[in-house]
Amino acid sequence: MTSALTQDEVELAHAVRRFAEGELAAGALGRAHSSAYPWDVAGKLAEMGMLGITIPEADGGIGGTLMDAVITIQELAMVCPKSADVAQAGNFGPIRTFAEFATPAQKERWFPDLLAGRKLISLGMSEPDAGSAVTELKTTARPDGDGYILNGSKVFSTHSPHADLFLIYVRFGPGTGGIGSVLVERGTPGFTIGQPAPFMSGEEWCPLYFEECRIPAENLLLGPGGFKKQIAGFNVERIGNASRALALGRHAYEVARRHVTERSQFGRPLCEFQGLQWSFAEMIVKLEAAQLLLYRAARDGDVNGLPSAFDTAVAKLACNEAGFEVANAAMQAMGAYGYSTESLVEYCVKRTRGWQIAGGSLEMLKNRIAEHVFERRFDQRAS
Repeated sequence: MTSALTQDEVELAHAVRRFAEGELAAGALGRAHSSAYPWDVAGKLAEMGMLGITIPEADGGIGGTLMDAVITIQELAMVCPKSADVAQAGNFGPIRTFAEFATPAQKERWFPDLLAGRKLISLGMSEPDAGSAVTELKTTARPDGDGYILNGSKVFSTHSPHADLFLIYVRFGPGTGGIGSVLVERGTPGFTIGQPAPFMSGEEWCPLYFEECRIPAENLLLGPGGFKKQIAGFNVERIGNASRALALGRHAYEVARRHVTERSQFGRPLCEFQGLQWSFAEMIVKLEAAQLLLYRAARDGDVNGLPSAFDTAVAKLACNEAGFEVANAAMQAMGAYGYSTESLVEYCVKRTRGWQIAGGSLEMLKNRIAEHVFERRFDQRAS
């Protein structure tokens, strides 16, 4: 969909696609089915300026726009879905929160390796009893001399088996106002990374445990009262989630479109059967509509500094649903070929299904959208 892009953005899309086809296409299937982190890809993306796209040049980033990052991730995903995860890690999620709120000393210490693709930062937000209700988190940080002592645990931390730095949501005191965040390095005494647990997508995430884990005061990112700042920045992470979900749906669509054009049954190409024609018509409408909503959220973010909660929720909901529904329909159109691990289509189905949960479930997004519709807040907690 180039009509919604500027000429510079179209040229960026073409440049990223050429790079991906030349450097990443050959190993795309193997990467998708491996739980290992593709550090070689991270290095290549860093060299091409595809990590830290929205981070200011003064901090070692590229100084580009949110739209630039969205375009880059989607073009990579259209060739090598796993490589889009690397771009996500280098542009959205905890690295973006770090960029917004880290001190100059923290940036000087960790940005060089993060932006060069040599190290990863992971987010510790969810807990066994605090998922969607993240403000109920129990991991604590108590002052101790010139540092803090952490106690608690985290679950579902993306890239946790491979990360070197962890951005951890903690409780300094009671209520939402008592929540902030700290930075914890792998290997810190009292910080244990549990055994990896495999998920449907093939990813592996580790639980994180903190037992009298002491960190220095300079590892404080946001103190008490920092929760609202952190969660506002989380809207940007949702843009990255939506970008990949939609791009993987489109990837599956393109693979299936070629398949039904080239494969024949009953003496004619599959695309000549009306049932499949209607299915592909429905697929492209879902993809194009969701793409426009994603672009709207990204444009809003570029104008206002951060995308609005409403635009982000609408875009993520539309992209999550379109991505999964299209990937699933593409797999059905391809039959056993689509279901086979010899095709990336089945991988796209598994990955897009997960994003309907991660980064804000579809149900929580609908709650947020409804609050905008009725111009009031609906408290989900029991009275």
